[in-house]
Amino acid sequence: MEFATAYPLLARINSPQALRQLPLQELPQLCSQLRQFIIDHVSVYGGHLGASLGTVELTVALHYVLQTPEDVLIWDVGHQAYGHKILTGRRDQFHTNRQWKGIAGFPVRSESPYDAFGTGHASTSISAALGMANASWLLGNHQRVHVAVIGDGGLTAGMAFEALNHAASHLQRHLNLLVIVNDNGISIDANVGALHEEMQQWGTNNSSGNFFRSLKIPYYGIANGHEVIELVDLLRKLRQQNGLRLLHCRTVKGKGLQLAEQNQTRWHATGKFDKVTGKALGQENSSAVKYQEVFGQTLLELAKQNPRIVAITPAMLSGASLNQMMHTFPERTFDVGIAEQHAVTFAAGLAAQGMLPYCHLYSTFAQRAYDQIIHDVCLQNLKVIFCIDRAGLVGADGATHQGAFDLAFLRCIPNLIIAAPMDEVELRHLLYTAQTEAIQQPFAIRYPRGHGVLSHWRQPFQKIPVGKGRVLRQGGEIAVLSIGQVGNFVEQAILQLNSQGFAISHYDMRFVKPLDEVLLHQAAAHKAILTVEDGTIMGGFGSAVLEWLSEHGYHLPVKRLGIPDEFIPHGEPAQQYRYCRFDVEHIATCLVELSRQVQQAN
Repeated sequence: MEFATAYPLLARINSPQALRQLPLQELPQLCSQLRQFIIDHVSVYGGHLGASLGTVELTVALHYVLQTPEDVLIWDVGHQAYGHKILTGRRDQFHTNRQWKGIAGFPVRSESPYDAFGTGHASTSISAALGMANASWLLGNHQRVHVAVIGDGGLTAGMAFEALNHAASHLQRHLNLLVIVNDNGISIDANVGALHEEMQQWGTNNSSGNFFRSLKIPYYGIANGHEVIELVDLLRKLRQQNGLRLLHCRTVKGKGLQLAEQNQTRWHATGKFDKVTGKALGQENSSAVKYQEVFGQTLLELAKQNPRIVAITPAMLSGASLNQMMHTFPERTFDVGIAEQHAVTFAAGLAAQGMLPYCHLYSTFAQRAYDQIIHDVCLQNLKVIFCIDRAGLVGADGATHQGAFDLAFLRCIPNLIIAAPMDEVELRHLLYTAQTEAIQQPFAIRYPRGHGVLSHWRQPFQKIPVGKGRVLRQGGEIAVLSIGQVGNFVEQAILQLNSQGFAISHYDMRFVKPLDEVLLHQAAAHKAILTVEDGTIMGGFGSAVLEWLSEHGYHLPVKRLGIPDEFIPHGEPAQQYRYCRFDVEHIATCLVELSRQVQQAN
């Protein structure tokens, strides 16, 4: 079917300026077409679905009323912004969403002037909009409107409250700032916390908006976020006002797709699917389970054995595979909302009283709790077990979500043990090791996103000696030191080279801190060393090896492979590995080049 036939109104909209030429009464029809366009494309290409379906009417109304991009519009969390991208000149590129060299799944300042601020991480919009509003005021542009749309649980984070507190102070209240709370009652899993519980009662009692009014923030609501004409009328009135004001909208995540409305967590993000049945299409055919499932099931086993074990996650209950833990031990499983800082210090408090907290954090979000990891856990040498999920390159979520930096920013912290399993069995054993009585300090275990490499991972628990790696291969003049899942890439590369007559040693180091000095001495007896990691090469595992070699007086060629000193864009993980040059092919090529250099030196 021709595009213009399927989406006759949307086909005419290449910019917000074109949108504003439509008669008001045609906006509901445009919303219907925009929603269907999102469903049609995500079903074919995958992506975040539910949040953007829920903001269709709000997106249309905002661009219809505001003079974007002169007026500033910030979407928080950015996966709400598919409709925004489609209406702001990227409709014809939307099929490349989250693909290598395509448009990003989140707003990106360099991608479009309509993307006022990058929002891959939650709860930053009010702070950013407040900063922009101050800049506009100081530069004399008092008419520019600054809008922060915060939703999908973003209001549970401390940063959002910090920004509201600042924005509502008498020195800031005059700024031209509109905060829109897109209240859909859910992030990925159900929202948690007292404010959410209170807000769910608003509209049924006389307390609506009291929290915001107590901060002296003018409150408007509760608006139906799916009535586009009513939203336009309300936004027009609000646009004419100055100063700080807040609009509270109620929306339904997944609106317009019954499957997504009925199971909002499942349809938060999806791969390819059949629009009618909801059946997933083109999924990986792997006999191995995901690392996340190994984590969740192993932790549940350990919790049954040890009543002191508790689990903590900041709004990633499903992503962590902690659902069964929550079902079995609801009093020992804590979803604290989008609040990584609180999650870590909460874990520290539990540890201080003798509990064994497993604090689950996505690598990219662990960055948000760095001070708490240092000050509240490691400085006090409290036994918190950090489960660093989605470490390394994560695929389509791209630069904002890559787990690139954890090895570098964690290894400089005193008292902290840092480990990375090469496979699911090692992950299982490390989770067991971390809770044993012999360990009396913080312990970080990093593991990647997605499927592992083994079909039989549920083995009897074994304790792994802290700071001890393992020899996988011995021989030849080159030693490879790997950490984490990339050791599997190394093994594949070596197998290819073995058939060509190359003999290469390979050590799975397991620990970045402390390093296995026995294995390092063995490696240093070779003629050259290759280090391979899926973290940033600046300050990471390879840097730790170089530091050790220097301190011990070794002088031999060392080549490091890892994530280069740049932000890696979205795409398939295999494309990202290839770009960073630590895929199987590049590892093999590097080993051949090192071998050639050694032969020339001989």
